[in-house]
Amino acid sequence: MKKIVNYLLQGVLYLAPLGFTAYIIYGVFTLLDGLSQQLITKFFDIRIPGLGVLTLILFLILVGVLGKTFIAQPLKLVFNRIIDRIPLLNFIYSAFNDLFKAFVGKEKKFDQPVLVKVNLNSDLEKLGFITEENLQLINEMDKVAVYFPHSYNFSGELFIVPKSNIKPVDIKSSDVMKFIVSAGLTGWEKA
Repeated sequence: MKKIVNYLLQGVLYLAPLGFTAYIIYGVFTLLDGLSQQLITKFFDIRIPGLGVLTLILFLILVGVLGKTFIAQPLKLVFNRIIDRIPLLNFIYSAFNDLFKAFVGKEKKFDQPVLVKVNLNSDLEKLGFITEENLQLINEMDKVAVYFPHSYNFSGELFIVPKSNIKPVDIKSSDVMKFIVSAGLTGWEKA
């Protein structure tokens, strides 16, 4: 019984942020679609299908612009303080926030693809990404943190690897990620 409850909580942990985000976007879409259709019908006496999608895109662009301005900074601070006080939500939010920043933020983390020798007795190697070169915190000066994404999955493992076992790969990070996630089926983009 304990395992089932554990699996239930694990499932909620995985799906809650996605479901919550989808619910909010759906709610905003419904609201904006209704308002825009009413205004267009009232003033121009026409009905435009798909106007809600256009309105939602414009709304999300406006939110993005406001998010980049100094006006949103105080709201961001208040939001982060609230999130910090709720343990489970803080854990979920910070994990997803860090993941999104790693892919699309200013400090992209998956920008150093490497080939790592995983077995010194054979030529077995694995593709991954260096995510941290300074491991002073765990007292490992001659090692780096390498993330190995799983194929056909949005998960992976983090290994601490000796620098001597790493060989840089001169290929675009996005191509390496596609290659790994597709289990080598995608192939390389020709330059």
